[in-house]
Amino acid sequence: MRLKVREVTFSYGSFPALRGVCFEVGEGEVVSLVGPNGSGKTTLLKCINKILTPKKGAIFLNGGDIRGFDLRRLARFIGYVPQSTSHPFPLTVFDVILLGRKPYINWRVEERDKDIVAEVILSFGLEELASREFNELSGGEKQKVLLARALAQAPEVLLLDEPTSNLDLKHQLEVMELIRSLARERGIVVIMAIHDLNLASRFSDRLIFLREGKVFAAGSPEEVLTPENIKEVYGVRALVMNHTELKKPYLVPLAST
Repeated sequence: MRLKVREVTFSYGSFPALRGVCFEVGEGEVVSLVGPNGSGKTTLLKCINKILTPKKGAIFLNGGDIRGFDLRRLARFIGYVPQSTSHPFPLTVFDVILLGRKPYINWRVEERDKDIVAEVILSFGLEELASREFNELSGGEKQKVLLARALAQAPEVLLLDEPTSNLDLKHQLEVMELIRSLARERGIVVIMAIHDLNLASRFSDRLIFLREGKVFAAGSPEEVLTPENIKEVYGVRALVMNHTELKKPYLVPLAST
């Protein structure tokens, strides 16, 4: 699977949210979209998932323009985990994950669909939560369930919007380790919007720095996370060190400029 974003431009009314964004992601890669609030990260994810339609440009999956995909077909390729989700009805964890099979189901749930959900529950270690109501879970538990729901779609591309927001330190690590293992073991393309630059550095193959809807910088964490880029994009003076154990850049904010 290869995903290509070509000159994607989008506006909310007269406000330009994305301006000529281009990049490619290959099988098994984890790519993080980073940048300040309002830089276009969530908008870009929604364009890739056809929640929003770009004003210009195109997005390709294995060479096919997604404008030719209906939403049901697209959902068989792309799984999307939004920043926050709640369910107005008392759905169990099993039922929430079963919703991931919707692209393959008409009106009748087959045994195969139930088996896939059961396999996902086991692989995510959610057995003890399967019968509990989703809205009763902690933030970390909900995030794992939403990832499980996306995986039940059998996607080749996984889009994540702030997957670690409102999670404690332990759950942040658990979720990020799970995301990376999905990419490595299943060859899934992962694109996530994330604010935590140190988590992005540790768990990503590449970073794409967005500023005012444009790609400001793109490359490996070592190439992108420089004091100069941090100052230019965030207006923050920062110390960037190479973590001796992780072999990744580690950022310490010093002061706003």
